Amino acid sequence: MTPRPLRVRRLGRQPYEPVLQAMRQFTDARDEGTSDELWLLEHEPVFTLGQAGKDEHVLAPGDIPVVRVERGGQVTYHGPGQIVGYPLIDLRRLGIGVRDLVCRLEQAIIDTLGHWNIGAERRPGAPGVYVADAKVAALGLRVRRGCTFHGLAFNVAMDLEPFRRINPCGYQGLAVTQMLDLGGPGSLAAVEDVLVAELARQFGYAPVTAAADLFQPASTGEPVAASA
Repeated sequence: MTPRPLRVRRLGRQPYEPVLQAMRQFTDARDEGTSDELWLLEHEPVFTLGQAGKDEHVLAPGDIPVVRVERGGQVTYHGPGQIVGYPLIDLRRLGIGVRDLVCRLEQAIIDTLGHWNIGAERRPGAPGVYVADAKVAALGLRVRRGCTFHGLAFNVAMDLEPFRRINPCGYQGLAVTQMLDLGGPGSLAAVEDVLVAELARQFGYAPVTAAADLFQPASTGEPVAASA
């Protein structure tokens, strides 16, 4: 059986809200013939509060904006040096459910860490990926009409200080780590390449490089080019 294509867009560093809007528009506009996509990027510093997020989990945001969103989960931080991956997947076409989706995303991250001999694991009831007692990757998803948006945040080589301004994922005192501190590379591009391969393996895709453009509905004109 020929693998399905996965259009991979590497969008560079982006402010959060335009990407959020583009994800929503892509998901609303897609139909049975729309190829699944994976958007990879870094965000400018931002805290996001998911559906289960509480204001008291944001302890001292300072000058970092806080955005409430429709994804699952609680509060997390996005910033430079972190790979954010948005898998825009039609679950019905793959024949899988949300729990299977989460397990496959976690396994792809675990196997990516394993490429650098970093042992990692998942935790029952606490989505994400952990090394010892510290969280290295977070998941927060939304499914609309059988299609996913939002996704994963994988700490590679970033300033972890903003995590001290929140209760990460709603857990007071939850330790957070990153690949660089675990003996992994500081290059996001190197980690992205392995992560794409592992995600493709988990879901049976053939990755295809797509333009580094954010989606816009056809009626609004040309796609918005990604920033450098």
